[in-house]
Amino acid sequence: MSTIIDPAILFFIFGVFAGLVKSNLEIPQPITRFLSLYLLMALGLKGGFALHESGLTLAITTSLGIAIFLACVVPLVSYFFLKTKLGALDSAAIAATYGSVSAVTFITATQYLNHIQIEYGGHMAAAMALMESPAIILAIFLANRAKSSVSQTKHPLKVGKLLHESFTDGAQLLLLGAMLIGILSGPDGQKVMAPFSVDLFKGMLAFFLLDMGLMSAKSFADLKGKPRVLFLYAFIAPLCHSLFALSLCALFQVELGNTILLMVLAASASYIAVPAVLRHALPEVSPALYMGMSLGITFPLNIIIGIPLYAQIARWVMPS
Repeated sequence: MSTIIDPAILFFIFGVFAGLVKSNLEIPQPITRFLSLYLLMALGLKGGFALHESGLTLAITTSLGIAIFLACVVPLVSYFFLKTKLGALDSAAIAATYGSVSAVTFITATQYLNHIQIEYGGHMAAAMALMESPAIILAIFLANRAKSSVSQTKHPLKVGKLLHESFTDGAQLLLLGAMLIGILSGPDGQKVMAPFSVDLFKGMLAFFLLDMGLMSAKSFADLKGKPRVLFLYAFIAPLCHSLFALSLCALFQVELGNTILLMVLAASASYIAVPAVLRHALPEVSPALYMGMSLGITFPLNIIIGIPLYAQIARWVMPS
């Protein structure tokens, strides 16, 4: 229950309630965009300061390696499973969504770990950044292959363009840039930026989660008339993905806090970066399909129940 009574989570639940009762409460889009960028900047700085202190160790390299492995395997397994139930293009879009990650879910998880006093590495922000792009590239490759087999024509995959768009995306670039600044500025920079990146963080996160609650409530309507398998997948896939991440972390003896964050990342689903790419790359697939699943079911599931559940499972399995 400790995560439910957290003010930020309560604001999320309140936002869902306000959306369901069709309140006219609304956060202007420019403010939402600012809050998103602020959270990523603060997270990047925190990761950079931590990396300045620790350096690149074997434990850090192992965590990053597991993150990249998860980002490649999860969308592939998801695609081939979903393809037994849905069309190839729908399967590719959902696989990309669930193979990528949610930055807000990750940020909320770091706050939960702070609350229960479990330490984690600042490099996990880099792990999150590395996990965002592979799922998009793999899913679009699979979708292009499916299109080619149907139309008997070739649809070349512009990998260079996809990579450029992924790594120069404003939010992604800000996260990586803030991390680099944190590494370069070290303790002095941390002291100077603390009033901005630490003291304000909790309040900004609560305000942003209020808006996410409103958006989640609106996404529920997108799920009307969709196949039941999608509902089941949106509920069950996060737990399966998190347990897969846990097994890898147990095998390589990853620290508890980092294990929990890798579980959260594997369980999360993108609702910003991936949909933005898919709208152009796979216009044949309705955004209501993958947005309804990720934002209407998986995001609130992870925020309210998933994060403490993954943390508890990890504590049962991993040595303290």
